[in-house]
Amino acid sequence: MSVTTGPGATDIVDVWIPVGESPFPTVLMIHGGCWQKEIADRTLMNYAADALRNEGLAVWNIEYRGVDEAGGGYPGTFLDVARAVDALKDKGPALGLDTSNVVATGHSAGGHLALWAAARPNIAEQSPLYEDAPFLPEAVMNIGGLADLEASAPVTEAGCLSDIMDLLTGPSSTGRVDAFSDTSPAALLPLGVRQIIVNSARDRIAPPQLGQGYTAKATAAGDDAEYIEVPGGHVELVAPGTPAFDRQVQILKGLLGLDTGSAE
Repeated sequence: MSVTTGPGATDIVDVWIPVGESPFPTVLMIHGGCWQKEIADRTLMNYAADALRNEGLAVWNIEYRGVDEAGGGYPGTFLDVARAVDALKDKGPALGLDTSNVVATGHSAGGHLALWAAARPNIAEQSPLYEDAPFLPEAVMNIGGLADLEASAPVTEAGCLSDIMDLLTGPSSTGRVDAFSDTSPAALLPLGVRQIIVNSARDRIAPPQLGQGYTAKATAAGDDAEYIEVPGGHVELVAPGTPAFDRQVQILKGLLGLDTGSAE
């Protein structure tokens, strides 16, 4: 089923509800696609969401405007994500979702946005992205994500970040000298939530060095962050039946308290 979170065409969330007795532990899911709708939308995650539902987890799979859509980029893309995340708190309980037990996860660009959603309390009040008392997940699993925008730009494919960076982060200004200050999770550390950073060994979009580097920064800032490397490439991370995806299921269950110690 789908629910709307606002008046726009992309203000929509697909909700995957498992069979059984509610309330269900919930995965807040954010798709990737280099922040560009021409590359991917939320349906990219349908197979992954269905697989998690079959494991007894509810999934809140959000949509947002890409930088290549009217109103997308800075600040629209981020405001869409914030609105969809906050809607989980308001709309989730009536659907049987346990909003006290939520883990956010995102793939590629979605990993960046999942961590950003958890970082919102650290955004300065003068930012257009500031929000008082945002809804926060208990933990974040970033899968093949580009969590550190500055470090990722020279490493990932140009069309996935450096070519669209100005659209994503917006221009610097007198009031916001550092465009990463409210857009890059690495610039908003510490987040104060558990973070699991998953990278594939042969990923050329988000190679292991990016996950390792972000994890080191998060740990140095005082966060509970862990790096986990899995086999395969970028696509395997969201492909049910692969070793990479199976490991993620274990991690999510552990973070949601369903499989003690499995996220270690």
